[in-house]
Amino acid sequence: MSLAYDLEVANVSKRYGDRSSGLLAVSDVSLSVRKGEFVSVIGPSGCGKSTLFGIIGGLIGDYDGEVRVGGQSHVGTHRDIGIVFQEESTLPWRSVLANVALPLEIQGMPRAEREELARHYIDLVGLTGFEASKPAALSGGMRQRTAIARTLAFKPRVLLMDEPFGALDEQTRLLLGDRVLAIHTELQQTTLLITHNITEAVQLSDRVVVMSYRPGRILKVIDIDLPRPRSSESITDERFGRYVAEIWGDLRAEASRGMQEGERKRA
Repeated sequence: MSLAYDLEVANVSKRYGDRSSGLLAVSDVSLSVRKGEFVSVIGPSGCGKSTLFGIIGGLIGDYDGEVRVGGQSHVGTHRDIGIVFQEESTLPWRSVLANVALPLEIQGMPRAEREELARHYIDLVGLTGFEASKPAALSGGMRQRTAIARTLAFKPRVLLMDEPFGALDEQTRLLLGDRVLAIHTELQQTTLLITHNITEAVQLSDRVVVMSYRPGRILKVIDIDLPRPRSSESITDERFGRYVAEIWGDLRAEASRGMQEGERKRA
């Protein structure tokens, strides 16, 4: 255990169904995220990324191994972990301001104080001017930015994101990546991102954790030695391209193995 790490995952395995013969989703996964670090986990479909996300977020139990947050063993949901899901999570009957202020309202913070803090995070994600808007009036990217602002508002130790821009087009994804980079630069927020997008992982991360096909194991951890602050313009950098190629080289055989297994099951 090290206090230099905000998040530690130690020898985590998860089997669904019978503990001796059920489906082994992840196997002996260990990783650590330092305070202020941005780490991405990437792997082919079926590698157990969502299972790992659920375990770390306290949404999935009955696993082997240990998760520690701030050096303390972590079981179940925890206020030190803020979660942003891929699926729509804004409340449609609440305005942007009311959505972002919700966790502060639940904490019992006085209205004036929570709205002032909520406006700060709304500005941070670039939504100033939309405080009174309902989610139905926003684009998908704007709704996800609302969800990120709401999660950041209660100041979690670790921000855990599960493909938050997975449903968006590539141009919007790159631009929102710029926004996430700006937020990370300002807050130095410890972040773990689950993604299947190699470009996104390299654009945002200090390190990229590459996972195998099922059962999910860590194949490699790659340090992204690109200067910060970064932006989407970094994708034209020759070094950026080399990182993308290296990760794809590691993933290609695993993704192919997953595709072949899927085809056998359909046959």
